[in-house]
Amino acid sequence: MPDSILLSEINEQPDVLRRLLREGEPNARRVADALASRGLTGVVIAARGSSDNAARYGQYVLGALNRLNVGLATPSLYTRYQAPPRLNGALVVGISQSGESPDLVAVVEEGRRQGCPTLAITNVEGSPITRVADHTLLLGAGRERSIAATKTYTSQLMTIAMLSAALGGDARRWAELAEVPDQVSAALQLGERAQAAAAMLKDAGHGVVIGRGYNYATAFEMSLKAKELAYVAVEPYSAADFQHGPIALVETGFAATVVNVAGAVCEEVEALLNAMIERGARPAVVSNIPSSLAVAAAPLPLPENLPEWVSPIAAVVPGQLLAFHLSRARGFDPDQPRGLNKVTRTT
Repeated sequence: MPDSILLSEINEQPDVLRRLLREGEPNARRVADALASRGLTGVVIAARGSSDNAARYGQYVLGALNRLNVGLATPSLYTRYQAPPRLNGALVVGISQSGESPDLVAVVEEGRRQGCPTLAITNVEGSPITRVADHTLLLGAGRERSIAATKTYTSQLMTIAMLSAALGGDARRWAELAEVPDQVSAALQLGERAQAAAAMLKDAGHGVVIGRGYNYATAFEMSLKAKELAYVAVEPYSAADFQHGPIALVETGFAATVVNVAGAVCEEVEALLNAMIERGARPAVVSNIPSSLAVAAAPLPLPENLPEWVSPIAAVVPGQLLAFHLSRARGFDPDQPRGLNKVTRTT
């Protein structure tokens, strides 16, 4: 048995996702049916922390597969400046593990006041955000005792993917979702490789995580986990943005993690990976592409048959394991990250 609450919850994820698919599909379809007549032109998502990274995934999946214009809310416009934007035609979504953050509640509440359909995605039934939303999609992840979000994050990604599939009415995509828990199980077998990668990176005071497309969200979430648990200043970048200046940081021994999943952007990400190696980087690489894994100093292989649109659910798991082992390698307790609480109530 794992001797860590965090590691135990990381390992729970396949079962949590299977249960979410089984129990959450009818409600996702019901919400999609209710939204079908609203003539949506866009989505505004309010979130913080890991939930904000789930929202970044929502920008891609709802944008690419449902052709919706998806933006991230600016909560201080609602709570500090009292100047909420006009939300005409938008679905207003609040994503929050606890459902308690007042600024996120304020965004959803304003959406309802303006006559927009509103949706809460949360792990806590009856939480404040559910009381101001027209619809709720519950994560059903069970109590998450670890301060660092893992099973609630992957459940948020799955919930967004289920909503997208329900809005699109595509049976093939539901079949691909059914394979995700097994793909997460496969990613969980990378514990020893993640530990080796952590040993390689443990003395780095800073570094980057690179992703693009659907896995732009993965870069942000892996970066957040390294900061929360191991106190390493790891910054997330799009592979495209990194070439616009920050690539100048790369020199011999530069710490980097690159996420590259087969799909629309993989050739560009691999080209950047090779350029970084030429400059002296020794990256950890999370990928299902043999040529990307072959050049990695620490390869973290994903299942080969991973559809790009759902790949972030499995791709983040090596990052969770890496952050866990990096925390321990640096002499910290990943179950007690300093200065953090499970529920953060921003206003």
